[in-house]
Amino acid sequence: MTILGRTLRQQRESRELTQRELADLAGVSQTAVARIERGDRSPGVPLLERLLAAIDVQLAVAVEPLDAHLDAAMTDLAARPVADRIDALNLDRLLDRLGDLPYVVTGATAAVLPGAPVPVEATEVAVRWRDSARFTRWLEAAYGRRWNARWSEFGGLHVDPAEPGEHRWRTRYGEIRATMCDELPDAVEVRHGERGYRVVPVVELEVTDPRAAALLRRWRERR
Repeated sequence: MTILGRTLRQQRESRELTQRELADLAGVSQTAVARIERGDRSPGVPLLERLLAAIDVQLAVAVEPLDAHLDAAMTDLAARPVADRIDALNLDRLLDRLGDLPYVVTGATAAVLPGAPVPVEATEVAVRWRDSARFTRWLEAAYGRRWNARWSEFGGLHVDPAEPGEHRWRTRYGEIRATMCDELPDAVEVRHGERGYRVVPVVELEVTDPRAAALLRRWRERR
């Protein structure tokens, strides 16, 4: 249910449709769309096909090895120069927009910069708690919407990281995730062209970030 709901939401948002607009196109209620996207309701195949057909896509079912999508993504990424991967992430634009806010690149994003071909869903940075007010002002100026786990979509929560909720936002410059900390972690500089990035070292990520560590471990096993 979670996978189907997330897929429907991603397809809807990629077409810049609201739940109400999709419901009208498919001839169903907005409540039904919301429940499916939250994972509260398991849709029958006819209903799911109807919703997807309304946005010109269809459901395909296949069987593949567990986490094969990760292996396929890593194979694709490994064939691309790091500079191209940075551009695809829109990383420089987002980091430039942070201005003089102190931060360190962390998570899977920090693993990509030294060359690891791991998938990245959002720019990940570490930000100090004492800078949270500045970070909040930046999020507001960037039209940030916070991830709402209850609704399984962005919006409906205060953007201030001190307020309850995941530290994950969608902004006009892309999605950003923050690790809030008392002090910024030790960092090393990784350079690409004329630009330097302050990143958490890979060896530190493998100790402190379970998700990044799992991706790095999978990459090494495939090598």
